[in-house]
Amino acid sequence: MTTAQHQDFQLQRRLQQDSILLAGRTIYINPFLYWRRFDSNTDRWLREPGQLGEDQIRLNRSRFYPEVDWSYLEEEERALKDASVEMFLKSLELIGTFHPELNAGQLLEVERKMAVTKKRAFERWVEKSFRSRLREESRQRKRFAREHLWRSWKEWITLDTTHQAVAPLVALIVLAGFGGWSMGVSSISCPPLLVPSQQTGVK
Repeated sequence: MTTAQHQDFQLQRRLQQDSILLAGRTIYINPFLYWRRFDSNTDRWLREPGQLGEDQIRLNRSRFYPEVDWSYLEEEERALKDASVEMFLKSLELIGTFHPELNAGQLLEVERKMAVTKKRAFERWVEKSFRSRLREESRQRKRFAREHLWRSWKEWITLDTTHQAVAPLVALIVLAGFGGWSMGVSSISCPPLLVPSQQTGVK
């Protein structure tokens, strides 16, 4: 198999996983394949976890993860799977919006294929989204800390008590610098003592 044939095979396989044929029509089950039809609000709604209520997600856990016992999950894994459930619900809502001709049975077929083929893909997307959010929160915290430090310095410098404390210190530094400079100049201006050379004589 040539490289071009292999790439074509991979593309066809991916499209098969990302779509389903219903009533002679190809329905994409990958929500990001509809991005050209999104407005900015819809794009943000889809991409950012936490847009749906916790109760709605909790009620649909067993619908998409019937094999999982949620009581035994660690907090981090539970958050990951909850966000994946949210992705399933959002995707189904988008598909229903873009394909209003689908009936309940056809939507159920879409949901079944999505649960089989997109579960790991959604989890990877959520992991990536969580990492991006953590990086952004870290940047925001660092920026806030820098701004807070700068504001604190500005406020401290403008205080009258700061002026009263700093003024004598500045004067002392200036006097010390002037004294050191004076001593340096005076040591240069005074000629060094000449030591007479020893006279040696032959007796």
